Amino acid sequence: MAKDDSSPNEDRDREVVIRVRDLEVGFGERLVMKKLDLDDFGGEILGFVVPSGQGKSVLTRAILGLIPKKSGTIEVFGENVEGLSSNSRKAIERRWGVLFQQGALFSSLTVRQNVQVPMREYLSLSSRLLDELAMLKIEMVGLKPDAADKLPSELSGGMIKRASLARALSLDPEILFLDEPTSGLDPIGAGEFDELIATLQRTLGLSVFMVTHDLDSLYTVCDRIAALGDGKIIAAGPIDTMLASEDPWVRSYFHGKRARSASGAGAN
Repeated sequence: MAKDDSSPNEDRDREVVIRVRDLEVGFGERLVMKKLDLDDFGGEILGFVVPSGQGKSVLTRAILGLIPKKSGTIEVFGENVEGLSSNSRKAIERRWGVLFQQGALFSSLTVRQNVQVPMREYLSLSSRLLDELAMLKIEMVGLKPDAADKLPSELSGGMIKRASLARALSLDPEILFLDEPTSGLDPIGAGEFDELIATLQRTLGLSVFMVTHDLDSLYTVCDRIAALGDGKIIAAGPIDTMLASEDPWVRSYFHGKRARSASGAGAN
């Protein structure tokens, strides 16, 4: 695993909510993850950045069990997710929420109904209570009440992101997985969404695993960043660690022309 410049003593005292060791994931003969090691600590926003074409969503999907691994271990809340019973697996799944890049809302359901999908799957509640909880989540992400009865086709890109986030929060998760949460948003909308994520993380005590290429997000809301290269973590730590990295790709990414303006913004 790449060197992480956070304090070793501090790390020993922190809860590891996701622990990945020697992970190999591939498609056919091509390995995308090669003996990858990674820790995600409780109560932090971890940004995960990946070069184009190297499977930016593969690690997230492997942790979620959406794609199989070839070898290695994935532990969530101290439980090896491989070989869990159906009930144990469901218990862990209730403790995480996922926002996919394109939202993945059901097109035939309203926002309220989309938010209620996980509730109906895992909880046994009255219709009235389902409606009240869904409206609470919709308000929590900054949507107006009238958005609840709209279909995804009636929403803007930013509203789709927020509706998808409301669904991800529907079961009060402890871990929130975000896949390119600001992609497709203009700079103002992206900044507002970053602020929303940071506020929710602080308020709810969430652990956030965020795959992103947005430099502003990496500078302004991430406590730590992990960079993937050639299937392994090549740098991990706070933004200062990334800026000091000697890895050619990391240096190019964080010291390029577009990075300089983000650096200035992050320093203010």
